[in-house]
Amino acid sequence: MHIKISGHHITVTPAIEASILEKFARVERHFDHINSMQVVLSLDNHHSDCSHKGQSNHKAEAILRVPGAELFAQACADDMYASIAMLSEKLDRQVKRHKERQMTRY
Repeated sequence: MHIKISGHHITVTPAIEASILEKFARVERHFDHINSMQVVLSLDNHHSDCSHKGQSNHKAEAILRVPGAELFAQACADDMYASIAMLSEKLDRQVKRHKERQMTRY
C-alpha cells in the first residue's frame, strides 16, 4: 500500500509520520487490497464544525482507494495524535464494512 502524507499549515515530522504508519497498519491488516491512501493533516485556528471558538483545530483527513470504491474519513481534535487515532478507527470501521459488503456479493 502506498501512503502519501501531506500537511496544510503544519510540518509533517518523522514522529507524526511514524504514528500514521503505525495506526494505519491495523487498517491494512483487515483488508489487504488497498491500492493507495492519501492523508492530509491540517491546522486551522478558526471556528469550524469540529472545533470550539478560540481553540486550535487539528484535522486529519484520509482518502483510501480500494477496488471498486473510495473511502473518505476525517477527524478533528485538540491534538494531532488524537485526531490521527480517531481517523484510523473510522477508516478501520469503513474498511470492515466494505469487506463485509464485498463478501455478501459473492
